[in-house]
Amino acid sequence: MPIARFSPFELLLLKSRSQVDTATLLLLGWVLVHRQHVSEGQRRRRLAQVSAQFRHGHELGPVMSIAHSQDLHAIQLAAEVVRKECSRERSLSVMHQAITVATDDGELSLANHYILRFLADLLNVVPATLNTLFQELTGKPLRAPEDPSRDAYWQVHDPAYYTHKAEQEAQAAEREQAAQAQAEQQQRAKADKQHARAQRQQQKQQRKEEARQAKQRAEQAQEHARAEQQRQEQARAEQARREQARRQQEQARAEQARRERYQRATNPPPPPDRTTRALAVLGLMPGASKTEVRKAYRRMAQLHHPDRFYSESEHQVALASARFQRIKNAYDYLMQTY
Repeated sequence: MPIARFSPFELLLLKSRSQVDTATLLLLGWVLVHRQHVSEGQRRRRLAQVSAQFRHGHELGPVMSIAHSQDLHAIQLAAEVVRKECSRERSLSVMHQAITVATDDGELSLANHYILRFLADLLNVVPATLNTLFQELTGKPLRAPEDPSRDAYWQVHDPAYYTHKAEQEAQAAEREQAAQAQAEQQQRAKADKQHARAQRQQQKQQRKEEARQAKQRAEQAQEHARAEQQRQEQARAEQARREQARRQQEQARAEQARRERYQRATNPPPPPDRTTRALAVLGLMPGASKTEVRKAYRRMAQLHHPDRFYSESEHQVALASARFQRIKNAYDYLMQTY
């Protein structure tokens, strides 16, 4: 079977000759602990004075230790013991002793103010009765405790409150500013990191794009080289074809010339007819028109008329007359023929 474990106050109750007295001692010790400007020895002596008529049968040291520990479970258990084992008169007596202990120096601390109200609630003492007891013992009403959360309380009890508050606010502002600066720094670091990541990604994308463009340029260069090679091959083929055609033409012309030479050698050409000879005299080719014949005659007549050679020798004049006569005869024949 598991061994039951008791708290220090429960063990003290088990050893006590009077559990009610032990519980009352703890409640009074709790009040004494919250007395201001009182030494521990004074607290013990005051508790000994109050408990002179008690029948608890144990030392006061353990009670004060429990009171100092602020064990609310023990406080609540003590109040339940007093309320259960005592009459209303005993509960009022405990409250009377608690008020007396709390106001020995004429002042009621803020903590004891709340403790008295807490004890009154645990012992089923209504607020009106508590106020009456307090008025009878101290001659002053039990006013509502001051609120430490209000500035007015600290203006009275702590003149340096606003200085301390300003320091606290300044420290809080500094902490907030430092936190904000740290957050901004972290934000900037995060932004810088994101920017660096974006730059790396952009550079990577740029390198990839440059590689793609370089590959495309290389492919285009290869395609251009292939096209140029194909064009050169086509040009060489065309040149070879033209060269072959030229050689064939030359061979054909050579063959034609050979044939013509052979034909001339084997079949001499017939002598030219009179019309051809007449045209040749005028310097014309076969097939010349009548107008061309007239123009040629006038030109030849001007060049070879005998009058132009009157200053020459008789032989020269005779030759000129013979040439002019041939020209005139050729012209007359052609005019009759056309």
